[in-house]
Amino acid sequence: MKEYKLSQLLEIKNGKDHKELPNGNYPVFGSGGIMRYVNKYLYGKPSILLPRKGSLNNIQYCDVPFWTVDTLYYTEVNEKLACPYYLYSYLCLLDLSGLDTGTGVPSMTFDSYYNIKVMLPEIEEQKRVASVLQNLDHKIALNRQINDNLEAMAKQLYDYWFVQFDFPNEDGKPYKSSGGTMVWNEKLKREIPQGWDSSMLQSICTIKRGASPRPIDDFMDESHKGMPWVKISDATNSNSPFMTTIKEHIILDGVPKSVKVIPSTLVVSNSATPGIPKFIQIEACVHDGWLVLTDYQEIYKYYLYYVIKMIRHNLLHIASGSIFKNLKTDYLKEFICITPSTEILSKYHNLVKPIMQEILLLQRDTEVLTKQRDELLPLLMNGQASVNYHLSAC
Repeated sequence: MKEYKLSQLLEIKNGKDHKELPNGNYPVFGSGGIMRYVNKYLYGKPSILLPRKGSLNNIQYCDVPFWTVDTLYYTEVNEKLACPYYLYSYLCLLDLSGLDTGTGVPSMTFDSYYNIKVMLPEIEEQKRVASVLQNLDHKIALNRQINDNLEAMAKQLYDYWFVQFDFPNEDGKPYKSSGGTMVWNEKLKREIPQGWDSSMLQSICTIKRGASPRPIDDFMDESHKGMPWVKISDATNSNSPFMTTIKEHIILDGVPKSVKVIPSTLVVSNSATPGIPKFIQIEACVHDGWLVLTDYQEIYKYYLYYVIKMIRHNLLHIASGSIFKNLKTDYLKEFICITPSTEILSKYHNLVKPIMQEILLLQRDTEVLTKQRDELLPLLMNGQASVNYHLSAC
């Protein structure tokens, strides 16, 4: 291992404004990721993208031609000394918050980065390690992309069947587009397919609010040996329909004073970021920032999820609070939704169920791969572990 200053390994370049650029095929990166695509690029070789302002730990990597905005630096890596992906992985392990030079918004200067000390092995070892890490990261990214596409399919089915009413009729043709009979529903103030009805959500399922023991700090379990504790911050952990990992736990003495749920329970956030539906996949206790939906027929499971997902804009509109929005339980209970025929609901459930199960399997696979990568990364970076030629060539 040899010590370098970052200034020896790369040259930092400023991003530029992109607003006047026409749309195109080259990604524009900001501090949070890709913002849009334009018709020009700033740099066309593998590059490490370093935050200038904002979240300083959100280092990114790009190996296709790209553009960066003026709050994000890009770099030209000296590939004789450093493998770009290896160096990117190394920098991702560092806590850069101590290098912040901003008085308000976190900020980094060229010198803040250039003075960072980096320990590197020989370039061939870097390439072998980078190959393994890239394979893992590509698999993780592919899983997430597949899941995004799968959920888009399930959402599209919901839209076709229950918004456009073009579910398959007896002849397998789109119902409404093929002249299916529509009737006026006074509660919904719109036409719906003949034989369908409308009802409040509370007549389809039981809706109750989670509960928190007081004072909550007396029951928090920092050892993570107690019951998983679903807080409102878990609402935005990912875009997945499924909540499989929980950050905090509650000691067992607090469980009787909370609301306990079984795996596959549907919950909806009702504070801070109201209207986000999730299926909790583990036995857990639920914070009072969530509403818990139970006692519905199995064929309503995924239908209810997408009903809530599609009406989130409405829920946000009626939520109260000037700083933290709060959704009253009665709003959701009294929301009037379409109740399709049992036959159509059953067909929809049977189509969507395998899609959702595949999403869950891929999500769990991604979590395992991410854990393995995160445990392997520091060992590879500090030389405690190495890879052989066969593994790096996979």
